[in-house]
Amino acid sequence: MTVRLGVVMDPVETINPKKDSTLAMMLAAARRDWSVFVITLDGLHVSDGQLQIRGHDIRIDTTITDWSSASDWYQLGPEETRSPSDFSVLLMRKDPPFNMEYIYATYLLEMAERSGTPVLNRPGSIRDANEKLFALRFPQCCPPHLVSRNPALLRAFHAEHQDVIYKPLDGMGGMSIFRAAPRDSNLSVIIETLTDGGRRQIMAQRYIPEIVDGDTRILLINGEPIPFGLARIPLAGESRGNLAAGGTGVSRALNDRDQWICEQIAPTLKEYGLYFVGIDVIGDYLTEINVTCPTCIRELDAQRDLDIADRYLDFITETLL
Repeated sequence: MTVRLGVVMDPVETINPKKDSTLAMMLAAARRDWSVFVITLDGLHVSDGQLQIRGHDIRIDTTITDWSSASDWYQLGPEETRSPSDFSVLLMRKDPPFNMEYIYATYLLEMAERSGTPVLNRPGSIRDANEKLFALRFPQCCPPHLVSRNPALLRAFHAEHQDVIYKPLDGMGGMSIFRAAPRDSNLSVIIETLTDGGRRQIMAQRYIPEIVDGDTRILLINGEPIPFGLARIPLAGESRGNLAAGGTGVSRALNDRDQWICEQIAPTLKEYGLYFVGIDVIGDYLTEINVTCPTCIRELDAQRDLDIADRYLDFITETLL
């Protein structure tokens, strides 16, 4: 029986085929002769209490080997409307921003889940697991931190730790992350800007100097880590390693501390149905748990001759189908 995969994602024409992890999953599915159906958020709607899913069948050229210059790599079929029962499994792979439209989509996808169609990651858990705050469930793994919108508390945290990273709770790709060094004359304006004058919660973390060696993305499938992570090394003079902020990705084998962090979080990931997750580790510390649309499959595959997406589909086949 053909496996029918639905993928909720950004418009396919907007993705970077060389780097996109969702494409890696769709490629792995195509190589297994699964049917693949792509869906954007505006393709989810409810009529008379029933979820309807509008999108397109997609055919992907699986013979391409050089994706850096790939063009005409997919063909879309005509637009169709289907019900959740028409799919063997649905993947939620929409990129942030994690705004109200994203939250509404998780509510709609829960309707598919209730009808018996597996949705990965579990929509309610995506909604509950803010990528900054979820990491704080494991304080033994995290650097000293503070979440607050109170400027006095945020300044006191800086006075205690001297060198601090401030960031919004809903950011991605390194956007709006500030480092306040000792005696930083911009401390007050950083706090005012990020908290919107004390009206928005933000996170403060003690600066981790090991960032110069990279902010390592570790991918986990049902709580089990891929044995290599991608150390995203900042540009000279930068404190952000994100690839979107100009960082360079270099693979490295996981060390004992990385493995320990994964062991600490694995039971909770399994409990919440967070089957494909990317965690960020700087030095000895867990800084984020990414559950919406984790990336870095393509970079790790290329550097270590892996096929991470195929491992993920193995898990789906063996466990959920």
